Amino acid sequence: MKFKSLAFRLLATSAGWVLLVLPIAGFIIYQLYRDDLQTAFDARLEKLVNSIAIDSMGSGGQPIAPKNRYEPLFEDPRSGWYWQIKPLDPAGGPPLRSVSLGDATIDLPIERKIKPDEDGARWMNAVGPAHEGIRMVEVIDGPDPLGKGPRYSVIVAGPIDWLESRLANFLTRLSIALFLTGVGLVTVTLFQVRFGLLPLRRIEQGLAEVRSGRASKLEGALPAEIEPLAQELNALIESNQEIIDRARTQVGNLAHALKTPLAVITNEAREDKGPFGKKIAEQAEIMRDQVTHYLDRARVAAQVGVIGRATPVHEVLEPLARALERIHRERNISVSIECPPGIRFAGERQDLEEILGNVSDNACKWARSRVSVKVTPGPVRTGRARLAIFIDDDGPGLSADQRAQIGKRGVRLDESKPGSGLGLSIVTDLVQSYLGNLQLAQSPLGGLRVEITLPSA
Repeated sequence: MKFKSLAFRLLATSAGWVLLVLPIAGFIIYQLYRDDLQTAFDARLEKLVNSIAIDSMGSGGQPIAPKNRYEPLFEDPRSGWYWQIKPLDPAGGPPLRSVSLGDATIDLPIERKIKPDEDGARWMNAVGPAHEGIRMVEVIDGPDPLGKGPRYSVIVAGPIDWLESRLANFLTRLSIALFLTGVGLVTVTLFQVRFGLLPLRRIEQGLAEVRSGRASKLEGALPAEIEPLAQELNALIESNQEIIDRARTQVGNLAHALKTPLAVITNEAREDKGPFGKKIAEQAEIMRDQVTHYLDRARVAAQVGVIGRATPVHEVLEPLARALERIHRERNISVSIECPPGIRFAGERQDLEEILGNVSDNACKWARSRVSVKVTPGPVRTGRARLAIFIDDDGPGLSADQRAQIGKRGVRLDESKPGSGLGLSIVTDLVQSYLGNLQLAQSPLGGLRVEITLPSA
């Protein structure tokens, strides 16, 4: 998945949304649970203090110790659960405490000027006798039902750690749940993105099929949102083919239009046996060669990069090797081929035949007994695949200076071999027309190596 791809953008947006929403949702859920737990804790304390107040206020004028049936931890020393009954008036009786409180005392909220709530209870957080955090609730009551007797402070306290431990456990479980939810959402989003963008992958594969020549247009069912794109691409492919066909027709028409007058001029000049006629015929021949050369270059330039043009290299090399061995059978020249069957040239078959034919035939002319043709996948340049062709012979080879001169048009280093000296120049023009490269080097066989790089389908 690339950084600038649609899949990365969609996944990053979804992941960012998940990372933003889930923590906010977790915070809200945590706060709601904290409030509910705090309310339940306070309700429990309030219930305990009211029960103790009712049971402890007897009719004898002094409170009595209530039965500790409300919370067993009231009997556990320093458990954090305490109750205390303490007189507020001098006429009151002795203070009463739970077993868990022992001989310690709890500060009274009423003495701290804590205001009561609507039910008359006072709430306060403090430090217990074991230096633990406690939350207490206090109610003011007395044994006299008419409220004329002494008043007593009735307090029930519970450990804040009890509340915090439950909140911590809940936060741990909530974090794990939200983390797994986030991972699940991102995973589902990744699948959704991959599945949703799958038609684009099919279009990519279809265009690769068209570009390599295995198909002429995009085919197959596509979603309604992608179907117009496929139709426009097919229309573009058809338009490109029509432009190439028109260009090819115009080149052919121009060739016929020029060759006929040149042929007439040549024939008329040959009738004149003088120097003038000879000069005209000579120049007409040069013009005809130049017209043929540049028309061929125009034809190749019009075909370079055409969508759908692909030629299997192995299918061109096999008959070429057999033909060269028959042509040079008197010298017993062996032509070996090493080419994977899947390599394809992105261009016209006749152009590849001309390139390989000229170079291979030249190698056979200079070879002593062996010519080797090897084709391998080449380096990728400007986003396009390339193929590399190595043609080696075991002939005398060329020096560095000779290799620098041999590519010039019409230059021949040895007049003993048949030819016009134009073969390598024509090959160079064809290779450059396909934005390829041709280099001469020393061959591992001892002769000359011609290395050609061409676009691959």
